[in-house]
Amino acid sequence: MAFILQIFIFSSFPFILALYFLKSYLSSSTSHKNLPPSPPRLPLIGNLHQLGSSPHRVLQAMAQTHGPLILIHLGTVPVLVASSVDAAREIMKTHDLVFSNRPHLNIASRIFYASKDIAFSQYGEYWRQIKSIAVLHLLSNKRVQSYRHVREEETRLMLKKIQQANQSIVNLSELLISLTNNVVCRVALGKRYEGRKFKNLLEKMVELLGCFSVGSYIPSLRWVDRFSGLERKADAVAKELDEFFEAVIDEHVNRKLGEGSEGRDLVDILLEIQRDNVMGFHLEKEMIKAIILDMFAAGTDTTFSNLEWAMAELLRHPRAMKELQQEALKVGQGRPMIAEDDLEEMPYLQAVLKETLRLHTPLPLLLPRESTQDVKLLGYDIPSGTQVYINAWAIARDLSKWEAPEEFRPERFLNNPIDYKGFHFELLPFGAGRRGCPGIQFGMVVNKLVLANLVYKFDFSLIGEECLDMSETNGVTVHKKCPILVLATPCS
Repeated sequence: MAFILQIFIFSSFPFILALYFLKSYLSSSTSHKNLPPSPPRLPLIGNLHQLGSSPHRVLQAMAQTHGPLILIHLGTVPVLVASSVDAAREIMKTHDLVFSNRPHLNIASRIFYASKDIAFSQYGEYWRQIKSIAVLHLLSNKRVQSYRHVREEETRLMLKKIQQANQSIVNLSELLISLTNNVVCRVALGKRYEGRKFKNLLEKMVELLGCFSVGSYIPSLRWVDRFSGLERKADAVAKELDEFFEAVIDEHVNRKLGEGSEGRDLVDILLEIQRDNVMGFHLEKEMIKAIILDMFAAGTDTTFSNLEWAMAELLRHPRAMKELQQEALKVGQGRPMIAEDDLEEMPYLQAVLKETLRLHTPLPLLLPRESTQDVKLLGYDIPSGTQVYINAWAIARDLSKWEAPEEFRPERFLNNPIDYKGFHFELLPFGAGRRGCPGIQFGMVVNKLVLANLVYKFDFSLIGEECLDMSETNGVTVHKKCPILVLATPCS
């Protein structure tokens, strides 16, 4: 794809260059707006060539040169990048309504039923309706608590698998992704869907969401996405996912729902909302599929990412591991397992997970927003239709806000009010404002329960130096490149 793009650019370069300078001249002569600083860019492709495989790191470096609020161009699309607490607060709180829209993204639209899901749908009445379904019916505190038995059962099964390994090598990464997948499957669909096929399908989906779509940023070159096979891959994954969810829904429709709320999964609840028309509008089957797909995209991938990075950091920092283990042993008091009721008595556990989210923000660049009207932001003029990225990864490593930001120090969160729920803009792993993630509690209770019990039940030792490698994978969600391989010894 990159080779084809280069041929097109260089063959058309003189004409493109003339148009570029003409446009620049006309813009400078007619516009008096005070735009944010911009790094130099190329005609047609803008700053695309600079982003590389880790755009959050590149954009952090740009912010250090040009300031915490910069205007870049991805193809022909102007993109505002915020890399400071003040800028993030202005966008997600002060002017939250102005920046609550989502831009049209080609690949996400193909996978999520023309963006009928919560995460990618445009701001408006439809989004408000499906967001209220999630908040009131799917992810409320009461609903999350109702699935406690699922979380505890799956955690217990994972601990049993580690014990049965009998101190042979354990692929902890594989066990953690299997656990998170099983929890989400049981909660959302009513049963496990084990085996690699479904997991591989979800992995392909996440990988595709992290791919750059030329057509989303250079509409005149949309043919490149077709020629490169990107659209074909997205359509193939979308088709497989649709067939899977179609079968799941048919299975739910054809069986009798149990009475009361006990035992109902999220598909049951959505079908009930559809049948009773409780929201005042018809909930179509595609909408149900899109909402459930959101649960998997957010619930599985980011939860697994946080758990894997937390264990990796604890294994690299034995003092922190020992501190957490002592807290777990004190709370567990020799019982077979730490229960969810015990988790609030573990402040160091909370601190470890917060510090992990700070250092390893699951989505380093939060999902893009789009301004719906002209607005003044930190003294700059931001035109309507500007895309916006919050570099949550850079904000979490800001030297002016964090002492020794590159170091893993859970203690920084002890007796510290900063939290990850969207009210403190120093820590934004789940976003904030109207577009903040509605499933924070669902994901974090899994993280707390699993991590607490892993250190409570076992002592771990790493296998091989490569397990200490903290290199990242590329994609919309950042994972650890090398799996965690350990020997697990039951705590005496």
